[in-house]
Amino acid sequence: MRHIIIGNGVAGVTAAQAIRSADDSAEIHILSGESYLYYFRPKLWEWIAGKSSEEAIYFRREKFYEEKRITVHLGTPAAALDPKAHTVRLPDGSTMTYDRALLAMGGRSFVPPVEGAGLKGVFALRTLEDARALIKYADQVPNATIIGGGLLGLETAYSLLARGLKVKVIEFMPHLLPRQLDAPGAAVLQALLEKIGLEFLTGGATQAIRAEDDRLACHLQDGRVVRSGLVLFSTGIRSNIALAQDAGIAVERSVIVDGNLRTSAEDVFAAGDVAQYGGITYGIIPAATEQGRAAGNNMVTEGSMPYSGTIPNTRLKVVGISLASIGEATAEEAAGVSILRKQDPAGEQYQRITLRDGKVTGAILIGPMENFLPLKRLIDGGLDVSAVQDRLLDEDFDLKAFSQGKLVME
Repeated sequence: MRHIIIGNGVAGVTAAQAIRSADDSAEIHILSGESYLYYFRPKLWEWIAGKSSEEAIYFRREKFYEEKRITVHLGTPAAALDPKAHTVRLPDGSTMTYDRALLAMGGRSFVPPVEGAGLKGVFALRTLEDARALIKYADQVPNATIIGGGLLGLETAYSLLARGLKVKVIEFMPHLLPRQLDAPGAAVLQALLEKIGLEFLTGGATQAIRAEDDRLACHLQDGRVVRSGLVLFSTGIRSNIALAQDAGIAVERSVIVDGNLRTSAEDVFAAGDVAQYGGITYGIIPAATEQGRAAGNNMVTEGSMPYSGTIPNTRLKVVGISLASIGEATAEEAAGVSILRKQDPAGEQYQRITLRDGKVTGAILIGPMENFLPLKRLIDGGLDVSAVQDRLLDEDFDLKAFSQGKLVME
């Protein structure tokens, strides 16, 4: 059976491994729009910070593809897909036939329609080529502005700070990491990041970027102006759905998939940042990995590995600041929903637990991570903690033992 995987990122490569494990005789091809073998995208920030080499970015080299008998076609994006004919057209006009195909094209950086977004010195960061261009330009300027205070924005801000630039971050929402943190947690994180030299403007909507006196000026709607040598948009991603759309496959924000990662087209699956399951496009590595593994297995034997969604699980580590956000981390108090919070006197550590109907459904940790796995275990297991929920963050409560079922409550 011939499988064609369109995309050489984490979802595509994970799917290829799963196919090979499930079917030793399968013929596997990966089409990659980039000219590089699979690299681990989070490593880009280490490289920008000067803490690793470009060589260290690569996660899978030639030997991996050879050993797994996977044929990778670099610099060869799919030009068109014909689900009825079971063919993929390549840029040179030739076609490849498939028995099963996987859409794993990922996403692209979203740059909002802001005046001046196309000026020299304005960047977005998604690919290795983006990182190369950013590093080259950053070495010529003293400071930078990051538009977007999400995970990737903060990672990039720290990377440029480590490279010697002064960095300001503009966040549209009232606080940093609005998808992962509540306001108290964000305040703790911001204070810690300010101690290492980052500056922040929250509640700031960028209206225009203008070239002024050899600098780029970000004009905010409230009248504030931030000037710097370069500007980088970190305002999310958009799924690469054009190929699927043109092929008549059902899409919304992303390619719609079912519990087997099948699309609306026969023998065509999707996984990763291009896929939408249950109305959600996760855009995180854990989901891409889980979906890639499930898709690969189901491409060999349909129904062999059902997928029922991914519990959001995000971790960030910047200069010794550890942060984790799991599940319903930012849910607000409501009927059946209660919240536990704990903050140290110095304001450098923060813990929050979300409980829904007596079960732990979300958590935020800033600082020590010993409670991460126990809380994740409780979230994954759906254990009723009603009897002890008021004690979960007490120092004398053995959360680890309780999560493992080793703590007997009288």
